Amino acid sequence: MPYFPDEVVEHILGFVSSHRDRNAASLVCHAWYRVEGLTRRSVFISNCYAVRPERVHARFPCLRSLTVKGRPCFADFNLVPAGWGATAEPWVDACARTCPGLEELRLKRMVITDDCLNHLARSFPNLRSLVLVSCEGFSTDGLATIATNCRFLKELDLHGSQVEFRGPHWFSCFPKPSTSLESLNFACLDGTVSANALESLVARSPNLKSLRLNRAVPAAVLANILTSAPKLVDLGTGLVAQNNNADALSLYNAIQQCSSLNSLSGFWDSPRWITPVIHYICKNLTCLNLSYAPTFQTADLIGAIRHCQNLRHLWVLDHIGDAGLKVVASCCLELQELRVFPANADVLASTDVTEEGLVAVSSGCRKLSSVLYSCSRMTNSALITVAKNCSRITSFRLRICLHGSVDAVTGQPLDEGFGAIVRSCKGLRRLSMSGLLTDSVFLYIGMYAERLETLSVAFAGDSDDGMIYVLNGCKNLRKLEMRNCPFGDTALLAGMHRYEAMRSLWMSSCDITLGGCRSLAATMPNLNVEVVSQVDGVSCDAKKVEKLYVYRTLAGPRGDAPGFVSAL
Repeated sequence: MPYFPDEVVEHILGFVSSHRDRNAASLVCHAWYRVEGLTRRSVFISNCYAVRPERVHARFPCLRSLTVKGRPCFADFNLVPAGWGATAEPWVDACARTCPGLEELRLKRMVITDDCLNHLARSFPNLRSLVLVSCEGFSTDGLATIATNCRFLKELDLHGSQVEFRGPHWFSCFPKPSTSLESLNFACLDGTVSANALESLVARSPNLKSLRLNRAVPAAVLANILTSAPKLVDLGTGLVAQNNNADALSLYNAIQQCSSLNSLSGFWDSPRWITPVIHYICKNLTCLNLSYAPTFQTADLIGAIRHCQNLRHLWVLDHIGDAGLKVVASCCLELQELRVFPANADVLASTDVTEEGLVAVSSGCRKLSSVLYSCSRMTNSALITVAKNCSRITSFRLRICLHGSVDAVTGQPLDEGFGAIVRSCKGLRRLSMSGLLTDSVFLYIGMYAERLETLSVAFAGDSDDGMIYVLNGCKNLRKLEMRNCPFGDTALLAGMHRYEAMRSLWMSSCDITLGGCRSLAATMPNLNVEVVSQVDGVSCDAKKVEKLYVYRTLAGPRGDAPGFVSAL
């Protein structure tokens, strides 16, 4: 349809907000490509090394919102060495030069310094949103610069970031007499908080709807905050310790007034006495995150969950046990997302969560679409039942405490159970598997997981055939993550025809060699093939590769690779 006038195409694209849909629209013809680039306001970059910042701004000169991801997700599990890269400075510099109208910046797993934050704050005084997820390299001084210069800031989110604490002064730097803040998340921040400064900030933020506090905020301050934030719908509490009865009573009275809250998280290491207090707001909750509350036991969790009949999202520790999950199944019929995390990092530690809890939830919560489940055991029959009950699942991640765990009843591999998941859940886009798995499960995935985009496996497979089944079968695969699997050079090179259409490939502690990686790099010039090793430099072709990161790129080899990263 290249004969459409540009004005018509622009009007049509004005109704298209999905990044994926806009990408598809840009491929219709040259005219649509040009108009789509000129009209796109929001850009998502899945890998900061996949394209140069200058090229992004030339392609989308009018963008207002930019999202950039840095280190691969395995950085969250300490599998990516410190100093790997992913600095935000080139992106901020490019925005400052060519995109003066930037209003939203979201960075994930990137390194951003105080100097970079200072440059950002002074270049974009009209910045509305700054989201730094799992970022590092900055301090509270940088936050003070943002708060001082970005007078119209609506959102500041530091989720999971490592922030150097240099005092609580940054709370006082937000505008006076009022701010535009609607969302503030500093739950990750270590160090003390000035009670007066925080209470004053909340009081002069009349539009504040989301507030997530760190563990340094006591019960008395939390009570004052709740009293002065009538529009709050999302609350992450601090460490609610009972200093005295007066604090407990004030918090009790304040929570009763929070009729608009629908999302609750935090509590950290709070004592168990707090659970009856939150019963008064449970009836309105659609999201409950107690994954930071290790002191809450099964009885405490059951008491709260019985009141949460409108719950859509539940994150808990495995203290909930099968008994608690059965209560979830009977009370939370609208549940769409369930995440059960291990309370103890020790893989040998016992847990009360088994396949029975997951089966119960699948039977009662038929709208379930996303599952992350940590348990002590699993069976094929349980997975088959889950697949039958919840065919709407789009994300399924299973973590069994012991690597290589077999079916707890039959002693067989878990191939048939995961095979049922990929057969029944037609919309499955993300899958993470655990337990003893053979090449058969990868054959099932290649045959039936037509929409699968992300696959993560560890300690699985028998031979190269397993990986080849997936690469040949999953046409929509975008991210493939393999750890401690017996896949070697044959499997790696068999997937060359797929890698340019994928976002990335990560392999660690597999059977690939340096020679195989070099062959891949020589054959596919549009891929960055990076070998991550604890020893600087490269070696002979037969040497086993510790970690391999492959990703498509328009920018060529990156220039900031540290010594332990070899770009082939």
